[in-house]
Amino acid sequence: MTQDKTASAQLSSMTGFARREGGVEGVSWVWEARSVNGKSLDLRLRTPAGFERLEAAARIELAKRFRRGNITLNLSLGRSEAAPQLRINREVLDQLIALVREVNGDTAPVQVDALLGVRGVVENGDAASAELNGAVEAEAGAAIAPLLDDLLATRLEEGGRLRDVLAGQIDQITALVGQARASAAAQPEALKARLKAQLDLLLEARPPLAEDRLAQEVAVLVGRCDVREELDRLDAHIGQARGLLAAGSGVGRRLDFLCQEFNREANTLCSKAADVALTRIGLDLKAVIEQFREQIQNIE
Repeated sequence: MTQDKTASAQLSSMTGFARREGGVEGVSWVWEARSVNGKSLDLRLRTPAGFERLEAAARIELAKRFRRGNITLNLSLGRSEAAPQLRINREVLDQLIALVREVNGDTAPVQVDALLGVRGVVENGDAASAELNGAVEAEAGAAIAPLLDDLLATRLEEGGRLRDVLAGQIDQITALVGQARASAAAQPEALKARLKAQLDLLLEARPPLAEDRLAQEVAVLVGRCDVREELDRLDAHIGQARGLLAAGSGVGRRLDFLCQEFNREANTLCSKAADVALTRIGLDLKAVIEQFREQIQNIE
């Protein structure tokens, strides 16, 4: 299961785990795959000595399925008591038996124990182990693709749960932006009254301010009083966040960048807030945005 159209439309977490196991002639093998957050796609492969060639296949299969994440693949082996230490080369033994019968007749008894002493019939432990390791390597290597399919499935499953959490947090942000917009401090009449009061103080200043200085101060006051621009940008970010969640995997970096934009507007809103109610809303907004940021660190 490489990243087909269905998988690519799903939100993928960078957290996952998978396990596959098997065995050949008394030698068992176990693959374990673990994935955690990462800025890029990074593989750490741990195998017994002599199995290093599996890394190339693992990297190829990894790139087919994932974009980001620190992924560890660990292959461990276990040898049972039944694992052969010596191996009979049956092809050589059968040839010797056929020669004995050809010389002595088909009915003549064959002393197999004598034939076992012939060089090449019984292979030493090193030769048998090398051949067995080759068989184990082939079987374990064939399991890499399904192992990574399992890992992808767990990341997609976790991604589905994260989507629900993130969607709920976006709903909270939406509600808080609505409360801020409905706040008395954000209403046009309240803005006008606050601006007029501050302008009156400027006009009463002694000595009187120069016209250019007065114009500068008024411009600053207007910018500090009106939070509607920040609320409009927050609404735009909310729409973008919903669109990214719907787009599926591969949106983690863009969500992270969008979260910075959310924070920027929330900070400005708090700095402009002229009453306790709007300040409280701004602080609640910052808290939810921080929770949102923590969750998207898990998104691929």
